[in-house]
Amino acid sequence: MESKNYLGIYLSKTTATAVCLGPQADAGAVLGCFTVSTEGREQATLHTLANLVAQGCAERKLQFSEVAVALDCAMFMQHSVHSEFSDPGRVAATMRFDAEEALATDIADVAVTFQITSGGDGGSELTVFTAQRKALSDVLGAMQSNNIDPVSIEPDVSCLSRFICRKMSSPEMSNSVFVLLSRSRGYLIIPPPSGQTGPQKASVMRTFLLGAAQHKNEMVAREVLVTTALAEDGPSINSLKIFDSGGSIDCRQLGTRVGIEASAVDLAGTAAIDAQDQAGCPEPVDFAIAYGAALAHLEKAHRVNFRDDFMPYQGKKLRLQKTLKFASISVSALLIAVGLYFQTQLWKVNSDRGKLHDRLAKDFSAVMLGEKLPDKTSISKRLANELRRVRAAKVGGEDPTGEESISSKLTLVLDSFNKCAAETNLEIESISISAKSITVDGSTSSRTNTLKLFEAVGKGGLEIEQQRLTSKGARDDFSITVKPKSQARAGL
Repeated sequence: MESKNYLGIYLSKTTATAVCLGPQADAGAVLGCFTVSTEGREQATLHTLANLVAQGCAERKLQFSEVAVALDCAMFMQHSVHSEFSDPGRVAATMRFDAEEALATDIADVAVTFQITSGGDGGSELTVFTAQRKALSDVLGAMQSNNIDPVSIEPDVSCLSRFICRKMSSPEMSNSVFVLLSRSRGYLIIPPPSGQTGPQKASVMRTFLLGAAQHKNEMVAREVLVTTALAEDGPSINSLKIFDSGGSIDCRQLGTRVGIEASAVDLAGTAAIDAQDQAGCPEPVDFAIAYGAALAHLEKAHRVNFRDDFMPYQGKKLRLQKTLKFASISVSALLIAVGLYFQTQLWKVNSDRGKLHDRLAKDFSAVMLGEKLPDKTSISKRLANELRRVRAAKVGGEDPTGEESISSKLTLVLDSFNKCAAETNLEIESISISAKSITVDGSTSSRTNTLKLFEAVGKGGLEIEQQRLTSKGARDDFSITVKPKSQARAGL
């Protein structure tokens, strides 16, 4: 299917009209249209009708990516409902409850959709459409069995309103009521003023059935008065634009009855559609409804769509999700299989290596080297170093064992600590003594006293090589490594 073509289908119980629009749908690029009917057939079912639509598209080689269905007014009902909210999100969340209360019926068996016709501080006025879920299920089943999955299912009057707003609305026709009559149905639409935004942008719509024995002028006059009364808060109505397929409406007499100027319009000519483009559709109103359904893809905001409430459309999104899910599972399975294969090979190699190592360790242990022999050169070097140290100690007058030097260092440390022990509240935890330095761990009552202690140590002829300070509770812990200063060492 081509991704840029759109098919609109107007569906009644026995008749279907299809219009296929090209990429420039809003500009009137009609690729094909036709009407099929099951009247006179033995099996006049929706499945038969959907099959005829699919055959008609195949015969004309119509390719499309999206389908929208307009539901005949005999298959849904229209109601006026008041909502206490003006926010569209809250209106959508409570609309079913408001509709159930207004209709005084169980809403569980019907699909509901709506549009906001007016709103303010006191709430919103809604046009609510209801259709039996079973009827919608039959339509979807019939279409999907012929590989046609509609993106939206809308009331026919909503699609006709879209057609009028996009193809017939102009400054010359502002503040007008459009009256469009087919052989068995009538539609009254008041488009919003051009450029208007917000909830008031919705058209005022009304539909009714026409009987063969009814007097059209009287019935249309009554419906026009009711429709204009519904739009009393909107712009003033100054004209009626009438299209009658049967040609039985007297525009002058109708205008006199309702007190509004009435004139006939050419549906195809006003919409700038060539007669050749709608040659396959004998009923112009049905063509306009199907055309309006095909224009549904141009509306990205909220639209009157029964599928939003009943079996929401998934379409390409669902197919893409299924494809990605299948691809992800396949790739995951492939990676697991590859990982298991290489892991098995690694286990096999490690097993063979382990067996070979055990066999070699057992067979060749008699000739394998054990621990390394002591290094004779290192022992001689250590003895030479010790000899040099003893000789140097004798020349300098120091005890070779270092005991006299250690005693002198410890004396310096203790003298330094005793000078400030009381003042700093000194506590000694441990003293580690080596030949070269003394490490003292202890604590004072504060960081200031610790610094005083370090100052006393410096004045006592010692220098601090390393220090570490930490605070624990009310005590300041320290760890210092000290050694005699060079001048103090020279005097020993």
